Formats: sequence, C-alpha cells, structure tokens
Amino acid sequence: MIINMSISTLIKDLKASKLIATCPKCDGDFKLADSLLFDGAKAFPPIAREIKQKLVEEFKEREELLKKRKISVEVGAEQKAIDVGFGKIIEKFIPAYKELNLQFAECRLLFDPIDLIVFNGLLNRKVDFIHFTEIKSGNSQLNTHQKLIRQAVLDQRVDLKVV
Repeated sequence: MIINMSISTLIKDLKASKLIATCPKCDGDFKLADSLLFDGAKAFPPIAREIKQKLVEEFKEREELLKKRKISVEVGAEQKAIDVGFGKIIEKFIPAYKELNLQFAECRLLFDPIDLIVFNGLLNRKVDFIHFTEIKSGNSQLNTHQKLIRQAVLDQRVDLKVV
C-alpha cells in the first residue's frame, strides 16, 4: 500500500497523535505531540533557528578544542619519539661511560627489556655481584615489563638454569 501524504499533513497528524518517543540523548520518554515538529526543507521556526545556532557554535568550539588537542598530542608524540630514539642510541655506548665506573668487558648488553647485565668482578674471575641495569634519561620511567623484572629481583625470584 502506498500512502501519498504531504509533510505538513504528516506533521499535523503527529502533533495530534498520542505517540510516545524516546530521547536518543537521555533515554527519557516524551509525547511526540509535545516536541517541536517542522518541515526541515522549509524555513526553520524561530526556536529551531536558535537551537541550530547554539549547536553550530558548540560544534565550532569543540572543533577548535580538538585541533588544539591534536597539535598538543602531535608535539608530545614527536618529542617522545625523539627521546626514545636518542635513548636507544645512547644505551649502546653507556657501558663505556667513565662516570658509571663500569668495566665494558663485564657488561652484557640486552637492550630490551633491560639494557644490560653487569657481572662485577668477571675480569678477575670472581663475580661479586650481578647487576640488572636499566638506563633512563630525563623524566623516563620504567615500563610495565621493567617494573615486573625489578620486582622479581627484589623478591629474590631469580634463578640460573643450565640446559
């Protein structure tokens, strides 16, 4: 069955109906007859123009906020990438850094998840201590895996297996 009804007739019938609708924003029910119904292809009623203008302004404000956030995120991400890349390069040379008082021959580079293991005394054929060493610069923090390794060492959950 095809019903040919004008929009104005449809709006008139909806305003006279006892239909209940649900608000998509708050999930509250309301009488459809109590809502602002109009033909969107024609001029908006004054109240609809006001609501539309408010929504357009809100959209512009949100768009500007998102642009600012995007710039902030991009700058932060770029700096983080530079810092990580710099750290990856520097950690390869760190055992030779004089201020750390490490014997290069006693260091074994792992890089990930821990930068190196230092076997203190290995050159003298007497290992006094084994250090798990993670190199950080700036405000860098241990990542989740590094924290788990640190906790295992602190809890003395360390073992040596010969296979």
